[in-house]
Amino acid sequence: MPRSVNHVASRARRKKILNRTKGYFGKRKNVWTVAKNTWEKGQQFAYRDRKAKKGAFRSLWITRINAGVREYGLSYSAFMGMISKKGIALNRKALADLAMNNPEAFKAIVDLVK
Repeated sequence: MPRSVNHVASRARRKKILNRTKGYFGKRKNVWTVAKNTWEKGQQFAYRDRKAKKGAFRSLWITRINAGVREYGLSYSAFMGMISKKGIALNRKALADLAMNNPEAFKAIVDLVK
């Protein structure tokens, strides 16, 4: 009995990866093993960087809040300590947005905290 191989499915599997690697440089787009390895590594980077993005945004918010409170003679750590003592429940994302886009509202929060 001849060996039964499902060429349709295996070709479809390969084609799926090769379609996803369109636009890659050199052999990464058209040589099956290279394209497969490149695509898999890209998926690892994507997974890792979805997590890293959260930390990067937190860092950006902290920098913006710090720049905003320095105008009023405070440091970031002192400001965040005071804001938690006062019981103001605004997260860093909201505070950074106020510091950048609505300085008068941010000044009101700083004055409330002082």
